Amino acid sequence: MVKKYPEITHIFNEHMKGGDGTVEVIPSVVQGEYESDANVIARLILKPGCSLGMHEHIGEEEIITVLHGTAEYNDNGESSTVETGDVCICKSGGRHSIANASPSEDLELMAVIIQV
Repeated sequence: MVKKYPEITHIFNEHMKGGDGTVEVIPSVVQGEYESDANVIARLILKPGCSLGMHEHIGEEEIITVLHGTAEYNDNGESSTVETGDVCICKSGGRHSIANASPSEDLELMAVIIQV
């Protein structure tokens, strides 16, 4: 199966997980198109000033790869700056948030959420 980019529905999620602004979600696949235990496989685009609010993962883990940009990542209360190429891992039971740290560039992420 091949999905052409113009055919992919973009989702605009305002205040995602209690964060600021609107996050553009570009799902690589949606339920029914694959057979794995992945809940989410998607690119996320956060404009300057946008964030994903602090949230917890129970029974699943999330792996975020920074495709482009700079972000402030909060991993269970510990903040750090992440940049293009960095990977953030939130295991089941963990809490995290991420915010675009640039005043002028979009933050682009690849997020994978897998049931454990």
